[in-house]
Amino acid sequence: MHGLLQFIPLYILPFLVVVGAVVTVHEFGHFLAAKAVGTKIDQFSIGFGKPIFRRTDKSGVEWRIGWLPIGGFVRFAGDENAASVPDQDDLEAMRRELLAQIGPAELRRYYHFKPIWQRALISAAGPAANFILAVAIFAGVLLFMGEQIAPARIEAVIAGSPAARAGFLAGDVVVEVDGQAVKTFETVKQQIILRTGLPIRFIVARNGQNLAITAAPERGDVTDDVGHKHRLGVLGVKFGYRAQDVITRHYGPIAAVEGGVSRTADVVTTTVFYLGRMITGQENADQISGPLGMAQVSGDLTKQIAEGSANLGALAANLGLTALILVANISVGIGFLNLMPIPVLDGGHLLFYAYEAVARRPLAAKVQAAGYRVGLALVLGLMLFATWNDLQRLHVFNFLGRLIS
Repeated sequence: MHGLLQFIPLYILPFLVVVGAVVTVHEFGHFLAAKAVGTKIDQFSIGFGKPIFRRTDKSGVEWRIGWLPIGGFVRFAGDENAASVPDQDDLEAMRRELLAQIGPAELRRYYHFKPIWQRALISAAGPAANFILAVAIFAGVLLFMGEQIAPARIEAVIAGSPAARAGFLAGDVVVEVDGQAVKTFETVKQQIILRTGLPIRFIVARNGQNLAITAAPERGDVTDDVGHKHRLGVLGVKFGYRAQDVITRHYGPIAAVEGGVSRTADVVTTTVFYLGRMITGQENADQISGPLGMAQVSGDLTKQIAEGSANLGALAANLGLTALILVANISVGIGFLNLMPIPVLDGGHLLFYAYEAVARRPLAAKVQAAGYRVGLALVLGLMLFATWNDLQRLHVFNFLGRLIS
């Protein structure tokens, strides 16, 4: 029982805080865009299921918190179609009914009778809010804390590894990877882990000279910051640096925002690169993680920080900073995922609106319903696959096997 009580605050609560923040910002992006163009809104909900809190404001919006705090939604007036894009017959029937009830002036406030560009703006505002949140967090960290920069100095080269065969030596400092300037050894690691089998061109500083070395990572065990092992690209080098080599770079407001945009773009670029490699069979899909994986990461980070903090003040500061960085990274992932052109996601709505703009009429109800079912199946399938990966990483199946045997 004691272990269970520890599991809840260390793993579940941090996960709910992080995901709750990301989802709230996403839905609030939809909400603000809808308000900006005068859309009538019925509900704004964080979480699903029976509400544990609800309040209706003066504009008629019901604010609510569901008992299951994963996900959320904004419900627009008249939004009764599962695909949220009724066909022409549905629109005409709804228009006649609303005109008889509320008149033409009020009708223009309904989401489905807004111009296409306004509906597209509302749909895109959720992912945009996620990207803006990530940029703001990354920029804030750079502005108030700066950035520690340490050279990517190679401390040791493993015999027989790709690095040894390519000619790396202990003491080399990596200054460039595939044309990208290197700030720290983390930059080099990020380039290596997702490029198994791909030749990478390095520029290293050795004895006052810059030398070009090409090496292809091979698949091996990579241990992340919280001790989890992954099968990713390895080069066979160990990085280290001297304390006197570490410097802190300070950022002004403009440079911090630029840095925030750059880091957000890096997360998107890395995600797209990994997905492309996965689709072509060059990378395994075991890095895709779901709610259980995110809960494990947030919990392990919380535990690690709690063990390494000297006092309560340091604990609060370290937890706050870690939570912010985690929120930023997950926010980018949520924003990117929602832009995928899959019905039921924001990208699917944008795809429907693009068709409507070209054809000058919505898709037929049957096509929308079919698209909705396919999209829902894809999303549920992805969630099940991610959960399977999470259970594998948590060794749940091994545990169950030992129980049975």
